[in-house]
Amino acid sequence: MLYLSTRGHAERKHFCDILLEGLAPDGGLYLPEHYPQVDDAMLTRLRTAYHEQGYAELAFQILSLYIDDIPAADLRALCEKTYTAEVFGTGEIVPLRHLENGLWLEALSNGPTLAFKDMAMQLLGNLFEYELARRGEQLNILGATSGDTGSAAEYAMRGKEGVRVFMTSPHGRMSAFQQAQMFSLQDENIHNIAVEGVFDDCQDIVKAVSNDLEFKRKYKIGTVNSINWARLLAQVVYYFAGYVQATETNDQKVSFTVPSGNFGNVCAGHVARSMGLPIDQLVVATNENDVLDEFFRTGVYRVRASCDTHETSSPSMDISKASNFERFVFDLLGRDGARTKALFGDALAQDGRFDLSGDPVFANAAQKYGFVSGKSTHADRLATIRDTHARFGVTIDTHTADGVKVAREHRGNSAVPMIVLETALPIKFADTIVEALGHPPECPAKFVGIENLPRRVQVMAADVAQVKAYIEQHCK
Repeated sequence: MLYLSTRGHAERKHFCDILLEGLAPDGGLYLPEHYPQVDDAMLTRLRTAYHEQGYAELAFQILSLYIDDIPAADLRALCEKTYTAEVFGTGEIVPLRHLENGLWLEALSNGPTLAFKDMAMQLLGNLFEYELARRGEQLNILGATSGDTGSAAEYAMRGKEGVRVFMTSPHGRMSAFQQAQMFSLQDENIHNIAVEGVFDDCQDIVKAVSNDLEFKRKYKIGTVNSINWARLLAQVVYYFAGYVQATETNDQKVSFTVPSGNFGNVCAGHVARSMGLPIDQLVVATNENDVLDEFFRTGVYRVRASCDTHETSSPSMDISKASNFERFVFDLLGRDGARTKALFGDALAQDGRFDLSGDPVFANAAQKYGFVSGKSTHADRLATIRDTHARFGVTIDTHTADGVKVAREHRGNSAVPMIVLETALPIKFADTIVEALGHPPECPAKFVGIENLPRRVQVMAADVAQVKAYIEQHCK
């Protein structure tokens, strides 16, 4: 299996090369040359693997379709090391919970940082350590987070041999719990940079540094954001796990609703569907920052300036430039690298938007690829949190509430199960839970008092040069 750039770069690379590289040399994102197809017999094998051997075996079998430069025994060992009941709190790893009339929640927040990002990041940490040891190299990870990626990456990489983490985040825009999770870490290989701006400013810095090929090579810069294909690949696995739990036979379909800001989580669903997993709809749920919802309704992709990016009560989706969207548009355009580059490299830079509404491919977003969308507001998520708690005794976080609200709008035929991907435990957004329910959510014992711990963080302007200088200083 070789990987290509969404922007048409001629070179093809193996998995372990793009694992450490992040962005392609032309600024594009890596995708496999083709999506391996899962036929009925293979889907039956995957179903059996999950039910009889567990999530780690399911992960191994799916990852093996994409990774041929790690020996099978080593890859299986990495999966078994990652997906354990000790790390994720349950042997099922991602259990389903039925809410109502064919509406299910898939629990993805059982990991060390209580968010779905752990599902991929724990594997990524082990993959990095394995490959760096094999090569005798080191890696400086530069990342951007709107809340959960940062803590998931830092908890996965802390203490790892050969790895440093430089994580940017929007200063003052994450929840108090999210800030505490990251900034309280005292490990020498973890560096937190609070950028005076919004998440998109952080993401722009990561891309700018990654596109400086001389700097990237000199300081061995890699990334853990979902622009890294390995992270997105790991997320494909839980779509298969949700499907085999919600169905009994392979002729049944399911739909997934995914709270989304950067399009990484739902892009993994797009990959699973493209592989042949029987997914009916992929429902994109946004908050007030509705760039993605606007596209799927109108065909216009229009990024917002920092000053027009709303600060909301589902802050991990306060994003107006969805990096992974480029992967889907590349597929939507028939894998036309030149046209993808023109849209994402030129049109967005010049106009801040592009318009596919008049292009016949736009209809494929729904008809061929199953995408629909919806939007949720602060009032919506408060009402959904209250309703879910009152009727089912279940407390959900603010992002999951956005998903449940939009899922109900698109549920349609209840004979097709609708699975909402849970994003985090409610304690990460306690202020809004108190506003909705009048009392705080339960806090796991290991995190009690975390907001009072000493903090280690550097605040700086949204300036690429300053971030580069900070990396240089701490790589000596």
